[in-house]
Amino acid sequence: MKRDLFVRTERFPLAGAFTISRGTKTEAEVLTCTIRAGDNVGLGECVPYGRYGETLESVESQIESARGAVENGASREDLLGLVKAGAARNALDCALWDLEAKSGSGRVQDRISNIAPKPLVTAYTVSLGEPDQMAATARANAHRPVLKIKVGTENDLSRISAVAEAAPNSRIILDANEGWTESNIREHLLAAARYGVALVEQPLPAGKDEILRHIPHPVPICADESVHTADMLETLLGQYDAVNIKLDKTGGLTTALGLRHRARELGFGVMVGCMVGTSLAMAPAVLLAQDAEFVDLDGPLLLAKDRPNPLTYEGSLVHPPAASLWG
Repeated sequence: MKRDLFVRTERFPLAGAFTISRGTKTEAEVLTCTIRAGDNVGLGECVPYGRYGETLESVESQIESARGAVENGASREDLLGLVKAGAARNALDCALWDLEAKSGSGRVQDRISNIAPKPLVTAYTVSLGEPDQMAATARANAHRPVLKIKVGTENDLSRISAVAEAAPNSRIILDANEGWTESNIREHLLAAARYGVALVEQPLPAGKDEILRHIPHPVPICADESVHTADMLETLLGQYDAVNIKLDKTGGLTTALGLRHRARELGFGVMVGCMVGTSLAMAPAVLLAQDAEFVDLDGPLLLAKDRPNPLTYEGSLVHPPAASLWG
């Protein structure tokens, strides 16, 4: 059946400014793909990321480059040769998964697992700021089981201690977003261990992280920017202890499932994360994250307004998506 592809830019205001080591944002800028076949409509969302050279315009251009093939029936597997791994392929891939479900192939959750999906505990993100400001946010969210703390400055020792003392019963993930250096990483890792941090995410810049093979890991270290697709995993052995799988990096759920499988084969822990997007972007990731050790799918909790039929959050518990949202 002939299909129609529609692409649009949407902006969703954040409830407050969101700051990491690379900058601050006040809204989520997303691209939404709609693929229509007869009466059935599939949806997918992606978040272009400047760190990987993506813009709204460049990602839309990549999607448009595949328009003819998609409208003429290209499959999710066909996309692998049409669009490179990244945000554009993610939106198309997830829209096709959703279209397949709406066209009678069955719920996505049943197609990727024989176990019914369950609600998951997600981390809640505390953005980068001065130590007292971050401590206040952590204290206000100290009831949450897992907090993800944005760090990545020359000296984060006071931030680590302030947050850990403000939320003593929460598991803490430190996300440096490539902001630490060879000269300060040992000190930061020791501080993380001293305060019982559960995981440190991407402490050093991708491609400049070889030192991780040669220094102790008193806290497990997770690759984010250093891993996009399954073929990159073997080069990270002995360097990282876990990997953060994001659909906007892998290029969709299809390849994310393969990355998760290969990561398990090689002995990596698994984290499933997200960009700052809506419930539509989180929905497939919730299904992917069902057996992950760490889940970071709090994007909608940071928004002032979400999509219709959004994911259900009960505190830090996120429920699987309803069919009215996705899949």
